Amino acid sequence: MQKLQLASPTAVSLPALCLFVLFLLAARQQRSFLDTYRSGFAAISSSSSPRLEPGRPAAARVPKGCDIFRGEWVPDNGAEPYYTNRTCPLIQEHQNCMKYGRPDLGFLRWRWRPAQCELPRFDAAAFFDAVRGRSMAFVGDSLARNHMQSLMCLLSKLEYPKDISTTKNQEFRTLYYESYNFTISTFWSPFLVKANQSDADYGSGRLWNIYLDEPDDAWLPGVAGADYLVLSAANWFTRPSLFYESGRLVACHYCLIPGVPDLTLRHSQRVAFRTVLQAVTSHPGFNGTAIVRTVSPTHFEGGEWNKGGDCRRTRPYAANETRMAGLSLDFHTAQVEEFAQAEEAARRRGGGGARLVLMDTTAAMLLRPDGHPSRYGHWAHENVTLYKDCVHWCLPGPIDAWNEMLLQMVLP
Repeated sequence: MQKLQLASPTAVSLPALCLFVLFLLAARQQRSFLDTYRSGFAAISSSSSPRLEPGRPAAARVPKGCDIFRGEWVPDNGAEPYYTNRTCPLIQEHQNCMKYGRPDLGFLRWRWRPAQCELPRFDAAAFFDAVRGRSMAFVGDSLARNHMQSLMCLLSKLEYPKDISTTKNQEFRTLYYESYNFTISTFWSPFLVKANQSDADYGSGRLWNIYLDEPDDAWLPGVAGADYLVLSAANWFTRPSLFYESGRLVACHYCLIPGVPDLTLRHSQRVAFRTVLQAVTSHPGFNGTAIVRTVSPTHFEGGEWNKGGDCRRTRPYAANETRMAGLSLDFHTAQVEEFAQAEEAARRRGGGGARLVLMDTTAAMLLRPDGHPSRYGHWAHENVTLYKDCVHWCLPGPIDAWNEMLLQMVLP
């Protein structure tokens, strides 16, 4: 079979790299998923939710030593989706593929099977058992929110959360599962480090100022005391940017400014990751588990994201049909290497503190070109400015496997 080669730009191609526009346009075109939640389920009280039954069987675990991140997608024709757009009101509109008429639902008939064991299906009761009395924060871009919404849909079988947010900003939400004393939060921080958009246009569009050695205060103080922190970031580094260290401009990515060296987005992503992992492991107020999720590959075929690129496949790749390459490979390599260095540095320091865990979902998601919304994030007749979405994941869909993995990671 023909192998898919992910784009590997050797010369900077601005349209090919600017996936950020897809994130930005999607965010602006759609209501918050919490708006749908409030309108559809505000009347559902937690008292009507099912409760964990005493004496229930212990949660199914993978055998010790099984690498749950390496394997293949296998048919699961007998299983029903965990939820649908009718049973979960927490799905962001542009990821609501069933609502908007995606005709091929075969993409829901696959499950992730590690090479060395079987990965148990998600068990909402077992998850609540594991996190009772605890808190979990998702920090990153819209894929971090995509991940959290998948988890909330999986948990909706047992309870709907209450919105206890202290801000009206929809990018920073806190929700509470009263019956289990479990709090879940989301923090918008697409670079994880401090960043802001410049008003100046140097010929490549408005540039972003990225302060590579300064963790983003939008989330770092807010995770003090959290039990679990799920960190992820990649795609926003494709934006034309200026890089600062110690408050001084040191380089850029596609800035086209004479005298400023172009170190590319690979440099900024790596250094930002290094900064954030160092900050988390040395944070005096965070002694929980930091779960670092690796890059989620995109699957544009037939063109770039803004030049007809789409993701129309209806089944997963077999493990030998494709390989990681190009930008996804570079991002993944940097994340894994920086994680290993931060983990070793934390071990040498000793004295407790945060625990680092790698959630290496990249290999699994590389095989799922069929799991993206494509055009099924809005009605066909709607006049909206959205490109084919081959970045985010349908809900329900392959992303639910992330939470099957997450459950195994939080089990005591």
